[in-house]
Amino acid sequence: MKNILITGGAGFIGANFVRYLLKAEPEARIYNLDALTYAGSLENLHDLPDPARHSFIQGDICDAELVGRLMTEHAIDTVIHFAAESHVDRSIHGPGAFVQTNVIGTFTLLEAARAAWAGEPSGRRFHHVSTDEVFGSLAPNDPAFIESTPYDPRSPYSASKAASDHLVRAYYHTYGLPVSITNCSNNYGPFQFPEKLIPLMVLNATLGKPLPIYGDGKQIRDWLYVEDHCEAIYLVVKNGKVGETYNVGGGNQPYNIDLVREICSILDELRPDGAPHTRLMTHVPDRPGHDRRYDMDITKIRAELGWVPRHDIESGLRATVEWYLENQDWVKSVLGDEGYTAWLEKNYAKR
Repeated sequence: MKNILITGGAGFIGANFVRYLLKAEPEARIYNLDALTYAGSLENLHDLPDPARHSFIQGDICDAELVGRLMTEHAIDTVIHFAAESHVDRSIHGPGAFVQTNVIGTFTLLEAARAAWAGEPSGRRFHHVSTDEVFGSLAPNDPAFIESTPYDPRSPYSASKAASDHLVRAYYHTYGLPVSITNCSNNYGPFQFPEKLIPLMVLNATLGKPLPIYGDGKQIRDWLYVEDHCEAIYLVVKNGKVGETYNVGGGNQPYNIDLVREICSILDELRPDGAPHTRLMTHVPDRPGHDRRYDMDITKIRAELGWVPRHDIESGLRATVEWYLENQDWVKSVLGDEGYTAWLEKNYAKR
């Protein structure tokens, strides 16, 4: 990897990966394309290691002219595609943006890579970052998802990601584009926009606001610390087989309600003036079509690339809570956004 285009690199996982890659590849140059929608922020890119090798470009992955120019002008040899609309609740309220970004945007990137690498696929890689939600929902005793589990998306978000996965595979089989895909479980860690469960609970609890629990709170997710995810992606891009898909999971599957209780317990210790924070837990009507359980089988990536997660849920969750408490400037920049406040009112208070 010499010249790397990262899409969505000002978002949660993308920004963490930019930091990881600048350390892992000391000679590489990173070109970071992000539209800076509500979940992306330049605040996520402060204090980068070796920032001289990082160039930020504000733009839309659906802009074919821009993407094509970046591919050729910078001799891009690696594309790592994070950019996506990713929140299920938002996809229920407004699915159009998810189709545009996740499907049309991925198509635009694939076309640009195909044109730029025509006749010269050797040493190139288009890596697509996807989700476990494309597989649908598991019953309590079902085995974990494997790479060949049939797709069964249940929300506009997961359907749009499933479509983008199919496009990536089609470009490999039809055009020989050197691709790889990772389907990951729920990520958590620093810089995550607080529409997602863990940061929402942390920040609401510190402000004494209700902690909304969907339904009975017994949904199960496979929680993956973001640094572990970054390492998995890096190994797949470097050493994974072209055309292959790899599942990435954290091996942590508590009930959502127990996860919130653990966050409250950590905050009781670190911010005892608000204890017990469990008093703020409030049940709200469940999300329409809410998947009950996810679980990822990581046998393939462990066997082929030697990857296993380094963080269990206890250590990762504590590090995450501490990060939000210690980075109040970042928190204030997010909580001060009127659009964020309006979204919380729309999605939770009006249920």
